[in-house]
Amino acid sequence: MKSSVNALFTAAILTIGVYVSTTTDTLAQGRVRAGIKGGLNASSLYYDSQGVTNKNERIGFHLGVFAQAPLGEFFAIQPELLYTTKGASADYNVLGFNGKNTFRLNYAELPVLATFKLGQSVELQAGPYVSYLLNSDVNSNGDFGTGTSAINRDNFNKVDYGLAGGLNVYFGKAFIGARYEQGLQNIANSGAARTVLGNAKNGVGLLSVGFSFN
Repeated sequence: MKSSVNALFTAAILTIGVYVSTTTDTLAQGRVRAGIKGGLNASSLYYDSQGVTNKNERIGFHLGVFAQAPLGEFFAIQPELLYTTKGASADYNVLGFNGKNTFRLNYAELPVLATFKLGQSVELQAGPYVSYLLNSDVNSNGDFGTGTSAINRDNFNKVDYGLAGGLNVYFGKAFIGARYEQGLQNIANSGAARTVLGNAKNGVGLLSVGFSFN
């Protein structure tokens, strides 16, 4: 896991470096931004399993850093490196046993977003992301017991990827943002996770606040 996380950090640094080291003429059209961001997640897993009802979002969070390199007056590339939580909760009714399970999946994530500037304050963003599964567990509350149990990470695809889109609104160096991410990779690949989640994919809405250092 350590080597894969290091690879994500290396990819983020290289991506930022490529755009920051673009020709002087290109960068002269705007300034490179770097900053921090964080906020709330509302995540879902789209799956169909017998005895599962009342599916709800998992409320979590994200936290990380970003850099934005301008490639023109109205266009920039923004790579980010985030710690982000995903998953979902649902009620179960199996052979008369009832309760609620919350699947919790936590990732290191690298989005690379094309950024379209609408004036000085508003940005539209879209692009791909790739993330690495750091850990996973399920929290149960019901007839099968109460507590949190780790789920073998080998039952999940450790690499997730998908598409993201949203907008930011700046107030000086501070901003608020909203984004939706749709995974394209099946979450589970074997074992109990595959039995319960089937072909489920991540879907998450993010509400962020952030600050640009420059």
